[in-house]
Amino acid sequence: MDGENHYLKCIGCGCEYEPDEVLYLCPTCGDLLAVEYREFPKPSNLKEAWRRRDRTVWRYRELLPIRKDTPIITLGEGGTTLNRCPRLGRLVGLDRLYVKNEGENPTGSFKDRGMTVGVTRAIELGMERVACASTGNTSASLAAYSSRAGLECLVLIPSGKIAFGKLVQAVIHGARVIQVRGNFDEALRVVRELCNRHPIYLLNSVNPYRLEGQKTIAYEVVEQLGGLVPDRVIVPVGNAGNISAIWKGFRELYEIGLTGELPQMVGIQAEGASPIASSLKRGMETVKFVDEPETVATAIRIGSPVNWKKAVRAVKESRGLMETVSDDEILEAQRLLAQLEGLFVEPASAASVAGLRKLTASGVIDGDELVVCIATGHGLKDPNIVLERFPTPVEVDPDVDSVERILGIKTVRAAR
Repeated sequence: MDGENHYLKCIGCGCEYEPDEVLYLCPTCGDLLAVEYREFPKPSNLKEAWRRRDRTVWRYRELLPIRKDTPIITLGEGGTTLNRCPRLGRLVGLDRLYVKNEGENPTGSFKDRGMTVGVTRAIELGMERVACASTGNTSASLAAYSSRAGLECLVLIPSGKIAFGKLVQAVIHGARVIQVRGNFDEALRVVRELCNRHPIYLLNSVNPYRLEGQKTIAYEVVEQLGGLVPDRVIVPVGNAGNISAIWKGFRELYEIGLTGELPQMVGIQAEGASPIASSLKRGMETVKFVDEPETVATAIRIGSPVNWKKAVRAVKESRGLMETVSDDEILEAQRLLAQLEGLFVEPASAASVAGLRKLTASGVIDGDELVVCIATGHGLKDPNIVLERFPTPVEVDPDVDSVERILGIKTVRAAR
């Protein structure tokens, strides 16, 4: 199977479209589009093909919507570690707890999985310019993959609301960065209108091709667990594309016959930016957006998530749930993950662990469940948060006596 075996389908009215033009939303009803496949290869054929390849996003090329003759734009993304976390697991009462560390991707976040497919699709369509609105990780990733492909890159960011570690990546890769006086949702509105007016390829998660790359997280998790499917997969939720993409990946493995089970999807949002979780917990059928989202977890500081319908569908189809966590819970989870398991993640990533702690403490998640938390980005993306929370290193004179006084220890014997 290759990229000619897919089509676009509206998640609302069900209309189908051939993938020979640039579409982000359904021309008929304006709802979101999803990539669907006319047929899947046999499970045995997939296993044999995958076995011969390195573990990257393109290991799963048969399940990605790109033609065989299209040159792939890649930086070696994917293949991130699935870390068993026994110390953190004991703290929360789980014997089988894993954290998928997406910070190991080339630009330090899961967005690289989507960009390798999205930018390759841009090349396939003959586009010369790409663009996105971003709270940080998307801009860093798109800038890197655009430079790799030789494309002009435009990034719109909310003024003063992007972590420096992410902004510097976009700058060094040569992107044209413009600050918008407003929040992420306003920046996204502007860039979508810009791409509708000009031949610029939009690579926010409203683009269904980008989500196809992100679904490979599910493929890797199953392979890394030796064919097992987790009972629950816990995902931080901002613009809501990732949780729906990961669910699509698990669902495809099930439909193909490579697995016999499906996980429950659990989405975690910060309390100050929780339109989906808050709406679902109130029993609402539609999502009430947040006008002024605020949270220390900048990567999920989004009040009007464009993929909310896909996220709600993923949660309901999987019999999962959405939960909210406070900024204090997020920062404590970040500290615990670093100090118990050696994994340094940005605050948004730690939201999944914060949600896990809340759900195990309340008895929603049982101790015998197999749980995978998705850590979406590296801690160096947002180092200022850590510097603000922890004391600066103590300064002493250059002698061992001074160090001993600070440590509160005495010399027992001199080393020979």
